[in-house]
Amino acid sequence: AAPPGSGRHGPGAERPWPRFPDALRPFAPGPEGGGAAGLYRGRRCRMESCFDFALCRKNGFKVYVYPQQKGEKIAESYQNVLAAIEGSRFYTSDPSQACLFVLSLDTLDRDQLSPQYVHNLRSKVQSLHLWNNGRNHLIFNLYSGTWPDYTEDVGFDIGQAMLAKASISTENFRPNFDVSIPLFSKDHPRTGGEKGFLRFNTIPPLRKYMLVFKGKRYLTGIGSDTRNALYHVHNGEDVVLLTTCKHGKDWQKHKDSRCDRDNTEYEK
Repeated sequence: AAPPGSGRHGPGAERPWPRFPDALRPFAPGPEGGGAAGLYRGRRCRMESCFDFALCRKNGFKVYVYPQQKGEKIAESYQNVLAAIEGSRFYTSDPSQACLFVLSLDTLDRDQLSPQYVHNLRSKVQSLHLWNNGRNHLIFNLYSGTWPDYTEDVGFDIGQAMLAKASISTENFRPNFDVSIPLFSKDHPRTGGEKGFLRFNTIPPLRKYMLVFKGKRYLTGIGSDTRNALYHVHNGEDVVLLTTCKHGKDWQKHKDSRCDRDNTEYEK
């Protein structure tokens, strides 16, 4: 059946909600996939099967952030994420008005060796009375697991929640449901700050550098193949890709023939 009001037109008419005629596709028989793909029971979730659009039809797109719980530590980087949401026009402090829910529990860093790691997250999430198996929730995550074998297990079953994650694998990424986000540092600035220096746009851009990257070159483990191949693209002129092998306490055990040269260039 068509959504209520979809047959009316003209000023003030209710905007018809998009229809999803192939809603059963996500549950079609198929392989479960390999690797870490079996970590989450909702790995076949899509918007049409695991998201309640009725909440959005009712009040529009409003985002609710759970109130911060006393005694819970939240890293500054996650506080910045929450502050950006709370400062937007989509924010609501009333969960009954919300279409999307964001946890106040810090899920950004799920490396068990990190000082930002939040313990007992599974029980804390399950105790939230609005959790509803993660339906209409968005989970933010940058790191999960520990170097060198980073897994994609954030330490609790996300259920039907959407995942906004950095470095998410193609095996686990759920198209049109999850959100791939860049990996940003812990000291990434908040929105605002000093006024920029842009005076006008020039097309094509008159810039000295087309591509710049500076970071650690993981000699082993997940991600090492990509970082180890960056030197093929580096030309030292308009494409500058600098990596260092100095990562972890035993990096010299895995040292290769390019490490000394790369470290020197990086430290310049």
